[in-house]
Amino acid sequence: MKKLASILLILVFLASLVTTAGASENGTPSAAAPLSGEGRGKEVTIKVMSYNIRHGVGMDQVLDLDRIANEIRASGADIIGLQEVDRHYSARSNFEDQAKKLAESLGMHYIYGANLDRDPLEPGGKRRQYGTAVLSRYPIIHSENHLLSSFGQEQRGLLEATINVKGNHIQFYSTHLGLTTEQRLAQIDEILAITSQYDRTTIITGDFNALPVSEEIRLMKTLFKDGFEDQGDAFTFPADKPRSRIDYIFVSENVELTHPEVLSTLASDHLPIVGEITLKREAPYNNGR
Repeated sequence: MKKLASILLILVFLASLVTTAGASENGTPSAAAPLSGEGRGKEVTIKVMSYNIRHGVGMDQVLDLDRIANEIRASGADIIGLQEVDRHYSARSNFEDQAKKLAESLGMHYIYGANLDRDPLEPGGKRRQYGTAVLSRYPIIHSENHLLSSFGQEQRGLLEATINVKGNHIQFYSTHLGLTTEQRLAQIDEILAITSQYDRTTIITGDFNALPVSEEIRLMKTLFKDGFEDQGDAFTFPADKPRSRIDYIFVSENVELTHPEVLSTLASDHLPIVGEITLKREAPYNNGR
């Protein structure tokens, strides 16, 4: 009996060392999550951002990705949803992998979602892609890009990231919706279906190409809160003379977006928006579906 008890104790100890797989900056499994006795959902405040970067071209029509990196750095944002991001796409962005370059410059993890995926210009070259990205100071432990119904027009998507913020597992999304009401309503229906499957803190960032009074935004607000709803106009486009609010940060009902702010910069044709969210302590992790 004593021998059996010793074996059982050893098995329990070994089981306690098992950790869930994490993700590297490109979304592939690599790092481990904290052990079950560590970081049990510590309360932490994070700053989030949504930014349509127009492949790094500012209002002066100059390509300068370093300006974008500097704006993100100066904002103090911890997790950023980016739209209009090129990866080896064309000469307009020097065929660079922009998400990777920004992540390296900022010392962040990242994932990329290709909504347009085109053949290389030359055999053996890299695929030419255009889409969205997520940058994060915290480990990204899962990612998926969901292609949305686009009715034969430019393909749109919803980039999903599960992020481990000191033991709090949150769902973070970046999206860029279509140019017609028909597209956007269908795309938001799909977004709500995808995001409602999780029972955890959810943040949805993006360029929705829709005004706050639109049917599309009213539909989003059936499940999520518009973090800038009480901020008056909060115009984000065009950057030099903003007169429309089409960029948003939506949050789930269990959290509040505090200190919402539209940042002033001409590094893109859109203005970036930021806000803070306090994640409450949950144990062991708020990672249930």
